[in-house]
Amino acid sequence: MTYFIARDSAALSIGAEQTADALTSAAPDADIVRTGSRGLYWLEPLVEIEHAGRRVGFGPVDAGDVDDVVHAVANGTQEQHPRFVGRIDQLLREQGQQRLTFARCGVIAPTDFDAFVQHGGTAGLRAALAQSGQATIDAVKESGLRGRGGAGFPAGIKWQTVHDTPGAEKFVVCNADEGDSGTFADRMLMEGDPFTLLEGMAIAGVATGATQGYIYLRSEYPDALQTLTEAIDVAHRHGMLGSNVLGSGYGFDIEIRLGAGAYICGEETSLLESLEGKRGLIRFKPPLPAIEGFQAKPTVLNNVITLATTPTILAHGAATYQGLGINKSCGTLTLQLAGNVARPGLYEIPFGTTLGHVINELGGGSASGRPVRTAQVGGPLGAYVPVQHFDTPIGYEELGEKHAMVGHGGVVVFDDSVDMAEQARFAMEFTDIESCGKCTPCRVGSVRAQEVISEIVAGNDRESNAELLRELMELMGQGSLCAHGGMAPAPVLSALNHFSEDFGVHAPAEVD
Repeated sequence: MTYFIARDSAALSIGAEQTADALTSAAPDADIVRTGSRGLYWLEPLVEIEHAGRRVGFGPVDAGDVDDVVHAVANGTQEQHPRFVGRIDQLLREQGQQRLTFARCGVIAPTDFDAFVQHGGTAGLRAALAQSGQATIDAVKESGLRGRGGAGFPAGIKWQTVHDTPGAEKFVVCNADEGDSGTFADRMLMEGDPFTLLEGMAIAGVATGATQGYIYLRSEYPDALQTLTEAIDVAHRHGMLGSNVLGSGYGFDIEIRLGAGAYICGEETSLLESLEGKRGLIRFKPPLPAIEGFQAKPTVLNNVITLATTPTILAHGAATYQGLGINKSCGTLTLQLAGNVARPGLYEIPFGTTLGHVINELGGGSASGRPVRTAQVGGPLGAYVPVQHFDTPIGYEELGEKHAMVGHGGVVVFDDSVDMAEQARFAMEFTDIESCGKCTPCRVGSVRAQEVISEIVAGNDRESNAELLRELMELMGQGSLCAHGGMAPAPVLSALNHFSEDFGVHAPAEVD
């Protein structure tokens, strides 16, 4: 009998450690495997039990429930137990999930290298080592993989630039400074299946000629730091990292560097400045980081999920991955559902699923039971999507047509009690606090916008101030040096255009 229970930070925050301790006492002869999370956070602490080749789940199981669960399993009456939820793999399939990047998360112990290999680990890296770097880059391009950190830039094009740029020294940098509100996919993967990220970084190194990788990790992720540190040590001992990667003669190594917690350091050029030990200010572009990145050397700079997706592309073929999704949005998206929603969690689904399906069917609607009014998609600088647009397929271009974006895949749900004018003011307060201060439109514009919104809320010259707010947003969007200021208008304008009644102003003539 084997019990599986998550040890990632989200599960720990709601009592997984106490549940595991209770299991140790209640079933002393059983094997207890600590895993990452399956992403079904409304069921955490989730306990899965494997017996006679069958793995079933119970959740949520707090420490006080453990004796009953163990007793039910021993008596063969587990299916009658109120916490019984059946086979988790089947539940994920019924939800329409296709777990490629997160296939092992929640299934195996995060730093068990043998289990990692038994479940397909290193197959992608071995494929990359068996072919030319150009062939690997061609596969990534053919797959249609786009950066999952927010920009959606084709990953293969970025790798091609690094490959083609001459340089005796090149780098792979992983952006693990996950700072968007309502997002946790990076953290989940690093805590639940860290070898997949290390494998993806090694593939990027082999493909482009880089021999050193850095993970820029936010300091607010101590559990991820602990798991990654252990995983890097294990990967060295098993030859996946070091001077002779999987016996190929190719050398690739990885270090972890901690950021101090500035949101702007998730922007690639600010990240590079911070990685070099400087203040996290944005750089002018060009030159692109792919040409002059870390220490002015050619650098692959991708998000955690982007890099962690490449092993499955190399292992199963670009066409398999490209065959999923919709139009120019290929493969799967790791949607993180949070906020006022009944079933929060991480859902890995193909692009093309509608937002309404995700929120109402997978998420079960609002946690409060009140009608859902809107969802902010793509992080704190993402647009508020109104219910009337929930039938929009989730894709980069499809959401773009609604002036929204995929971003990092975060979806934060609000019910009809939300005050959208306050949300708009909050967006500008966030932009103000997290601005690096280098450019005036972002630094000053975010402060001025808060003042103007306050005037509108106070009822002072509402229509003229609303027009002033629109002009200010246009200036920030067009005049800011980086995406932080450039994208900041999205939450404000979407709130103003779709929920003008909360501002006490007339709705615009046309809202799309």
